[in-house]
This record gives sequence, structure tokens and C-alpha cells, in this order.
Amino acid sequence: MQSASTGTIKINYLCKLRNMNKLGRILAIDYGKKRVGLAVSDPLQMIATRLTTVSSEEIWNFLEDYLVKEKVDLVLVGYPRQLNNDPSEAINYINPFLRKFQAKYSQMPLKLMDERFTSKLAFQAMIDAGVKKKDRRNKEMIDGISATIILQSHLEEQKYL
Repeated sequence: MQSASTGTIKINYLCKLRNMNKLGRILAIDYGKKRVGLAVSDPLQMIATRLTTVSSEEIWNFLEDYLVKEKVDLVLVGYPRQLNNDPSEAINYINPFLRKFQAKYSQMPLKLMDERFTSKLAFQAMIDAGVKKKDRRNKEMIDGISATIILQSHLEEQKYL
């Protein structure tokens, strides 16, 4: 017997399949002072995948190329907060990025996502996946996985709306 929530998820999936040609991807950005982790959804907006990590200086060229090649419906940006929910010091370089993004891509929907603990979760995911200790020091990989976690948390939220 099928539960009500499973039935709802299947109906949502079928609706997305029917409208597949209308959906674009969701792009997640974990913006850092040195590096930017990027993740992307599939066209059905169901699966989060690590895309790449670029330097902070290269992000604008990357976005320009990517947004021309791919249909993107939404951009998620990890927004750092402290445990008491106040913004962290990292907003000093994230807010200028956000202002420039909104000026340059004013028609693109943008959503801020809580990124607390994503780096720790990414590191733990690497351990759980059996990544060697030497390879776990790769900060580019951690940033990309962090962006994937941000995107996956958004996709999980959407399942129940």
C-alpha cells in the first residue's frame, strides 16, 4: 500500500516530467574569498550534482558562459550565519558579490540559503565516501560538495511544498 506522502511525491514527479521542457536548472553557489563551489540540479530539479570550483576572480566569466549555455531558473547562494542567526564576518565579501550579481542578472531569481555547517558536512561526506585523508585536504572539493549540500537542502525543501 502506498502512503499519502509517497503518492504526492509521485504526482509531483509526473507533473515535472510533463513540464520538463519548461524547467531549467538550479545553480547553487558557495561563495568564498578565494574559491567558489558550484553545484547544479538536473533539468527536473530533483538531483543535486557538484559542478566545479572556480577561483573568486573567475566566477563572473564562469557565470557568463554557463548562463548562456544552460537554462537556469534559480540561483541559490549560501549565506553564512552564526549559531545565534546573526550574519557571520564572511558577509563582508559575500554581500558585494550579491549586489553585483543582482545588478548584472537582475531578471534571475536569487535565493539565499543558510550555509551553516556545510563545510563540516562536506568533510564528513568525504570521510563517509572513503576519500583518502590526503584527498580530503582538497579545499576545492570541499567547496563543491558544500554547494551540492546547499542545493540538496533546497531540493528537499521543495518536495514538501
